[in-house]
Amino acid sequence: MHGMSTRAGASAPRDAPREGQTFGGQSLLARYASFVRLPHTLFALPFAGLGAVLASHRPDAAVGAGTVLWIVIAFTAARFAAMGFNRIIDERFDALNPRTRGRELPSGRLTRRQASVAVTIAAMLFVLAAFRLNPLCGLLAPAALAWVFFYSYTKRFTAWAHHVLGFALGIAPVGGYLAVAGQWSDPWHALPVLAVAVTFWVAGFDIIYAIQDVEFDRSIGLHSLAVHSGPQGAIALARVFHAIAVVLFLGIGLSRLFPVGPLYLAGVALMAILLVYGNTTARRAAAHGLDLRTIDVAFFRTNVAVSMGLFAFTLADRLVAG
Repeated sequence: MHGMSTRAGASAPRDAPREGQTFGGQSLLARYASFVRLPHTLFALPFAGLGAVLASHRPDAAVGAGTVLWIVIAFTAARFAAMGFNRIIDERFDALNPRTRGRELPSGRLTRRQASVAVTIAAMLFVLAAFRLNPLCGLLAPAALAWVFFYSYTKRFTAWAHHVLGFALGIAPVGGYLAVAGQWSDPWHALPVLAVAVTFWVAGFDIIYAIQDVEFDRSIGLHSLAVHSGPQGAIALARVFHAIAVVLFLGIGLSRLFPVGPLYLAGVALMAILLVYGNTTARRAAAHGLDLRTIDVAFFRTNVAVSMGLFAFTLADRLVAG
């Protein structure tokens, strides 16, 4: 659309920047991987693993290789479907935005039909994998898909879209827990607290990411807290949301909502240090003129380290506990 070729495999516009976590190859596989930013799976999947580890404390839990495999398939497929749907819905905006017009759909590297077929298959695979895990996961899978698809529309009418996205990722540890336990947590509020903690973590870094598009979003009528508060205000809000996330993760350990020990708390401490670093990096970038590579560090590398670090420490805590 907008006068661009829709021929699959077409090159991106010459002046369109290549975004981070994308692949340079022209194979269909590389184009699909870039289409959904496949490396961003490292945000959600470790939290699905964290939920599974927390569920493994239950005396009736059994975590086998098959369960782990279906968890990985389910969350990879769910994220593919969610991101792909978002790209389809946002194609018109991506084509107008200088930062994103080199993406697969507006540049013609993928057709809308190719994208739609892939999203449909991924959604079906997610539901299948959820039912393979247990009936409860299968029954809840359509609701999870509905929420992550709903997110794609929210920036059209609310500045709080960051939290809708955050809760979409907050579903990951809940799903991981249910995949292993097959039933809700005891106490009942343990899983909601975990989901809200992830929600605020994601909302914090998504506000930082949104700073890149403040002028474009404002000009076209899209909403975000970065648009409403400006870059410096967004950075301040990110710090607040990340502080809330750290407090909630810390509270999970100190209040024994789940039977975690000192290594889990060490993981939360590492999370806090990494978030301070990421927010400091973003604040300096906002003060001296935004640099996409600097934002990329704050958005991707730091937060992959957060999710993988907390998962690794929680797993080590579980292994030590026996």
